[in-house]
Amino acid sequence: MMKEKLKLAILDMNNDEPNQGLRCIKEIADFFNKEVHITVFNVRGKKEIPDASFDIYISSGGPGSPLEEEPWRKPYLELMQQLWDHNITSSDSKKHVFFICYSFQVMCHYFQLGELKPRKSTSFGILPIHKTKKGIKDPLLEGLNDPFYAVDSRDWQLIQPRLKVFKEHGASILSLEKIRTHVELERAIMAVRFSDEFVGTQFHPEADPISMEVYFSLEETKQKIVTNFGEAKYNQMMERMDDPDKISMTYATILPKFISSAISSIQEPILS
Repeated sequence: MMKEKLKLAILDMNNDEPNQGLRCIKEIADFFNKEVHITVFNVRGKKEIPDASFDIYISSGGPGSPLEEEPWRKPYLELMQQLWDHNITSSDSKKHVFFICYSFQVMCHYFQLGELKPRKSTSFGILPIHKTKKGIKDPLLEGLNDPFYAVDSRDWQLIQPRLKVFKEHGASILSLEKIRTHVELERAIMAVRFSDEFVGTQFHPEADPISMEVYFSLEETKQKIVTNFGEAKYNQMMERMDDPDKISMTYATILPKFISSAISSIQEPILS
């Protein structure tokens, strides 16, 4: 008898703006299509919110302010609270959720984990990310170098962690942005484990080096980056794109490991 597929929801937070991230998330999820049935919900563009019947949720990055009070926000946060409460109170299979960039910011603000503030300038590129002591031990980042590299593209950042709140929730900081040479510039929090089942990254673990390289090689894309960030930044990014120890490793590790681990932990009680 065939095992029933688990349900995976991809929450598209891109607000109908063109992007590469959603396609990359779908491609990673498709690696597991024998084990999961995938449904995409256009949360911000069409106010589509899944119910709590899914087993795994991946909430994407997106543009704009993570503090915007739009119609999608209340039902989105109500869903996340429902999933969180389920994991605390239910003896059934847990609900596993991954938050990327914009979604990560929304949830960090919801849990009041620190100060969410606009950056003075956009952080953009393939940048080094440093593991914390908790991050070194966390299975999600196992196998990655320290620092490891990931695509970073953000106008907002989480700083000044409220450690008391982290402790109350049982949350932990897994990684921080590159070490700053200027004391006045605080290091942003780049990954948080909210619980055993909830985890999120400020960076983009879904970035696929092959298709990203094709996209960034387009003249229109190149000119946009050079105009906004300079030619040196563009050249550095293209060099790091080709390095197998950089985003290739991150792409092959974080989201695949999250999905694989979620599937295993959900199926274990069924098999035992």
